[in-house]
Amino acid sequence: MALYQGLQQKLQQKLSPQQIQLMKLLQVPTALLEERVKEEMEDNPALEMGEERAEQDEIIPEESTEELQESEDEDLQFSDYDDEDDIAEYRLKDDHVPELQESGSIPHPVDSTLHEQMVAQLGLLNLGTLQEKIAEQIIGSIDDDGYLRRDTNSIVDDLAFKQNIITEADDVEAVINMIQHFDPPGIAARNVQECLLIQLRKKINVNPTPGLKTASRIIDFHFDEFTKRHYEKIMRSLEISEELLKEAMQEIKKLNPKPGAQVSEINKAEQYIVPDFMIYNNNGELELTLNHRNAPDLRVSDEYKGMLKDYEKGSKKDSRQKEAVVFIKQKIDAAKWFIDAIKQRQQTLMLTMQAIIDHQKAFFLSGDETALRPLILKDIAEVTHLDISTISRVANSKFVQTEFGSFRLKYFFSEALSTDSGEEVSTREVKSILQDMIEAEDKKNPLSDDILTEMLQQKGYNIARRTVAKYREVLNIPVARMRKEL
Repeated sequence: MALYQGLQQKLQQKLSPQQIQLMKLLQVPTALLEERVKEEMEDNPALEMGEERAEQDEIIPEESTEELQESEDEDLQFSDYDDEDDIAEYRLKDDHVPELQESGSIPHPVDSTLHEQMVAQLGLLNLGTLQEKIAEQIIGSIDDDGYLRRDTNSIVDDLAFKQNIITEADDVEAVINMIQHFDPPGIAARNVQECLLIQLRKKINVNPTPGLKTASRIIDFHFDEFTKRHYEKIMRSLEISEELLKEAMQEIKKLNPKPGAQVSEINKAEQYIVPDFMIYNNNGELELTLNHRNAPDLRVSDEYKGMLKDYEKGSKKDSRQKEAVVFIKQKIDAAKWFIDAIKQRQQTLMLTMQAIIDHQKAFFLSGDETALRPLILKDIAEVTHLDISTISRVANSKFVQTEFGSFRLKYFFSEALSTDSGEEVSTREVKSILQDMIEAEDKKNPLSDDILTEMLQQKGYNIARRTVAKYREVLNIPVARMRKEL
């Protein structure tokens, strides 16, 4: 293939360091902002806590920059260090703040993890060296829910290839059986059916009641019928009364289908919310405030400003001194950029939240979910004159505290649905009404999707059956057959 030369024109959008800094800061929730500021201060000694001084803009005299640029000693130029195409790493480094996630969280250590507890119990068994190695491999294959998802033959292969341990499937099964007697009950099961059976057998060994024995028979021999709520078929097959079936079902409801979840490592930040905004109702007037943790007092270090002035007064012929000047200049610029980014972050947050308040004022005054109006990201973007991606970053990672509770900002966004009168209502309103209908239904004769559709249409909502099914799935509500109770 012949080589050739040619000219080509391309139009590209190039983000400045400030834009990159702001985009990453926007998606940081309040709970992580303080940590992010600390990291920046550790990376940049020219940034420190304290109220910003007015003389900050007079840090670098114009003549010093010109004098440095005109210096021909060793061809040192400011452009060599201040090129936009060669951005200093500390300006863009953001390793501890990942790309946008549904939930910003703060990891906290726990006393012991599920696997640590399993290893501790392993020490109570009198195992040989081979069995101990097999047990450690099995425990390492248990997931956070407490299930052993890896099949026996795969564990045999793992032992052979990773640890050079040759064993048989029967040996692995024997150790699995030992581990299944560990706490919490149901651990190391291969599926839900086995998990429930392990728990029931442990209970039967302690107190063999008719209800527990019947529950074990149901899970062991009629698990498919149990999952499909075919109670009449179970009663006919086991030849039991409805009272005994109810007793067995009550025992099954006490079981834990995810035994590892209760002791696995939990992110404690998910147990509470640090709101980014607070909204107060002052006699019908909504007042918006930003969490003070979103507005840290930052300034450029006086020490660094003084160092720069001292260097400017000295000789410019020493290359080391000029390198020090460039370094200090970069650090001061980065500090100023970060302070500006924090301020712009505050302005963007307030502007976005105020637009949401103006659109959903009825909800913030009443707390009634049905008062929410249809709202999409584009609507707020048009009002605030911000990009949709910016609104998305704010909405997906921020919370607002109201007198009715704390909400994620994306809670206030929903699509529109038309009524018979032509009025557009929020789909969240329809979901709320749908959920109320299902909660009020007769559980012995639950409402089907067809009946729910008819009931919503009678209320004036133009909605199809497939839409009702979709909303029901979004609300994590099972089909009518699965909601049936004895």
